[in-house]
Amino acid sequence: MNESILRRESSRRVESFKTLHVSNGELVVPRVTSRGACTLLHTGWVALHLLCLPTAKEDGLYNAVNQMGHRCTQVLFLALLQALQTLAEDGSIECVCMGRDCMAQQCKGDQCYSSVTVRDGVPSLHRGCLIGPDSRSLTCLASPSASHVIECCSRPMCNANTSVDSMIQLLLRNPEGEPMRYSVETLVLLVLVPFAVLALLAMLAVSVCRRLHPRRLERLHEFDTEQGAIDGLIASNVGDSTLADLLDHSCTSGSGSGLPFLVQRTVARQISLVECVGKGRYGEVWRGQWQGENVAVKIFSSRDEKSWFRETEIYNTVLLRHENILGFMASDMTSRNSSTQLWLITHYHEHGSLYDYLQRAAVSAPDALNMATSVASGLVHLHAEILGTEGKPAIAHRDLKSKNILVKKDMRCCIADLGLAVTHTQADNQLDVGNNPKVGTKRYMAPEVLDETIQMDCFDAYKRVDIWAFGLVLWEIARRTYSNGIVEEYKPPFYDLVPNDPSFEDMRKVVCVEQQRPFIPNRWFSDPTLSALVKLMKECWYQNPSARLTALRIKKTLDKILSSLEKGKPDC
Repeated sequence: MNESILRRESSRRVESFKTLHVSNGELVVPRVTSRGACTLLHTGWVALHLLCLPTAKEDGLYNAVNQMGHRCTQVLFLALLQALQTLAEDGSIECVCMGRDCMAQQCKGDQCYSSVTVRDGVPSLHRGCLIGPDSRSLTCLASPSASHVIECCSRPMCNANTSVDSMIQLLLRNPEGEPMRYSVETLVLLVLVPFAVLALLAMLAVSVCRRLHPRRLERLHEFDTEQGAIDGLIASNVGDSTLADLLDHSCTSGSGSGLPFLVQRTVARQISLVECVGKGRYGEVWRGQWQGENVAVKIFSSRDEKSWFRETEIYNTVLLRHENILGFMASDMTSRNSSTQLWLITHYHEHGSLYDYLQRAAVSAPDALNMATSVASGLVHLHAEILGTEGKPAIAHRDLKSKNILVKKDMRCCIADLGLAVTHTQADNQLDVGNNPKVGTKRYMAPEVLDETIQMDCFDAYKRVDIWAFGLVLWEIARRTYSNGIVEEYKPPFYDLVPNDPSFEDMRKVVCVEQQRPFIPNRWFSDPTLSALVKLMKECWYQNPSARLTALRIKKTLDKILSSLEKGKPDC
């Protein structure tokens, strides 16, 4: 069977068409009379400009090959684009499929297939779809055997009418697994396309490198000049790129984690520290500026490297980003005043922590519910595992308290300080508690932690510890909530039962032995909103961890209370 290959002139000098024939695997070339021609190989379903001839003399087509030049490269590039476009259009067809994983007996892929496998003399028919060029080439081009044969096709639902009998005929025709014979079209594609693509990529790489190399040298020189003139970290002039733009471009592509590592290093070196806004057991928190915008810089001392490393590791978790989880920007190790500092750079919230805010101001019932609901939403996101190729492990905080919750401008909150977090994945049932020997805050420890009965190898046990702490945070918020114009001053949980810095034994005695809980003022029961919160926080304080509510149940209950309040009828 002969196949025709069409030859025509280049797009700017179309004068005539000539036809080349492939007969019995040999190329038959007619005499050429036109000049300045390019040869177009048409394989039936994809076209490739193979030969570009500035001149075509009476001597024949082959003598002109030696005169190919720059025009050949241009035409080959256009032809490759056309070929790749045609290949791309070949995918996403509907096929008939079989099996438990097949929804509605249909699937979408690049090709359909039907196969028959003979086991113990009994044939079984399978149908489905193939996805990706690798799957097609490895599966469809496989040689049939005496017990298995597969047939591929590229039309929608083309495998719907295949039967066991028709497939068995293929087995009988090829009992010894004789290799399939490929068409000239397939051989041309298999040989020419990879070489052409590699050549094209090489030319593009060389061109790009030649263009970028001088610019990189110039930028490197400018950067070295700035670093030599100014000691320490600097803030560059405000330009077109803002913090929001950088985070949008880097974090909304599906990763859900912080900035790429190299960008983190760049951002960290362009931050200037403005003022210290807080101190804790792990170090200091500074307000810094980057590109004219405020950022928070948490500075760890070198002895707390494990805490810094663990928090960086958790913040870089894929899909962690959430409106109620503190936004992570960058992490870096730097040197200042002859000492090593470990930086963790996050979004800046001027209201500070919930602990600081409640000491300064009381809140209305709607604001209190918004605060509580947002913390619960962040906890739900942490506790949930997201399954997928780039999924998110389930995370338990282990140190939830009002000092580790920040208040945003809209009076909603976000959870911070993930240095003690523990992660868990269902696929391998792996529990990762990190390599940080420090424990949480004693005042917020659950009974099972204080009496050391917690199941250390059970992830749900850590989630229930978070729920206990959330109930205490809810109590702190309720205490500073106006009710009939009355509000209590801020006090931490168990303020009337333990010292300011309680010991482990102090808390164990109060919580485990005496089983006491934070004091509930009588006025709370006369307010519909506060009484609903009292009921909720008590369900977080059960001595039996398994009896406590889940984060999702708490969030739904708070949503219901807030909805009732907005309607003017608080629901108890």
